[in-house]
Formats: sequence, C-alpha cells, structure tokens
Amino acid sequence: MLSVFAGGQPIFDMMPTGYSLAQASDLVAALGEEGRAYYLAVQHRLDTVYPPLLGIALALSFRLLFRGNVARALVALAALVAGLDLAENAAVADMLKADPAGLSAEMVTFASRLTVAKSVLTSLAFVAILVGSTGAVWRRFSQRTPDLA
Repeated sequence: MLSVFAGGQPIFDMMPTGYSLAQASDLVAALGEEGRAYYLAVQHRLDTVYPPLLGIALALSFRLLFRGNVARALVALAALVAGLDLAENAAVADMLKADPAGLSAEMVTFASRLTVAKSVLTSLAFVAILVGSTGAVWRRFSQRTPDLA
C-alpha cells in the first residue's frame, strides 16, 4: 500500500544503503498527506512489534547455535539490531510528520545512518545464524559413522 502511495518509490526501510535529503523529500512529497498518515498509523504500528520479535528470535537462535562469550556477544547484537530498528522508526516518523519542505539535512542524515546501521547489523546477524546453522549441521553429520554393512 505504501508503494502505491509513493508512486512505486521504495520506502525508507527498503533503502538499506541510505538516502539523501533529495530522496527523502521526494518520497515524503510523493506519499502526500494520506500516505504519510497511513505510514504513521498502519506501518509504524506494525513496525513497533517487529523489532522486538526479531530481536527475541535472533537472541534465541544465537543461544541455541553458539556458546559462551560468542553467544553473549551475539545476543547483544540482537538487542542492538532491535534497538536500531526502533530508533530508525522514530526518526522516520519525525520525517513523515514534517512536510517535504520541513525536512532538514540533519534529520535525514540521522535517519539514513540509522537505516544503514540497522541494515548492516541485521545482515551480520543473519550471516551469524547461517554460520552457526552450518556448523550445527556439520557437527551433526560428522559425528555419524558410515553404515558399511
């Protein structure tokens, strides 16, 4: 629905490499009043549930796949990912509440940096799950003795 309001432009969460003041202004303008209201009322309400759930899912996965200090560090990473996502949502909400002319370079730069940080750390978390899962599968199958009979 947001894509329809935005005329096909990607929304802020879908720009993992960040965005410029011009891109943010274009998106906020394209959304219009109705699109910004929808973004704030529907998308952001849903997005208040997702970050904590993702953080919990990542933390549980890390506790299952890793041990000791590695597990603790990765659980901290999961909490950081969730926190950055919530902070990004707040920064995006501030941009949506401003009309396109009211956006400042500082406001957009801050939100964009949160988006990039969230994207990088989320990717790192998923790579850790892939590594941990691969290691678990490897350990499981390498302990089996071949049935030669």
